[in-house]
Amino acid sequence: MEARDFAAILKAEGFAEAIPRSLAAGMETPLHIHGFDAKVLVTGGEFTLTKDGIATTHRPGDMFNVPLGHLHAERAGPAGAEYLAGRRQPMG
Repeated sequence: MEARDFAAILKAEGFAEAIPRSLAAGMETPLHIHGFDAKVLVTGGEFTLTKDGIATTHRPGDMFNVPLGHLHAERAGPAGAEYLAGRRQPMG
């Protein structure tokens, strides 16, 4: 998937504009939750998401979601991870 297609999906689904983010090589974030829905497009390196006990590695062009309040962990690959992150705040 290309960044322009990702931007169109975010807009159609009520997400804020994507923010470029990165994780250093091998960086890990322990299990945590977000107070928003997240939609991510990997643009460089590798990004491993672990949710529901299942680790999935995403590479450039891959998109994934992390729903509000969903327990998950993140890990960058050996060359780090670059990605675009969209957030959708809860209604109300």
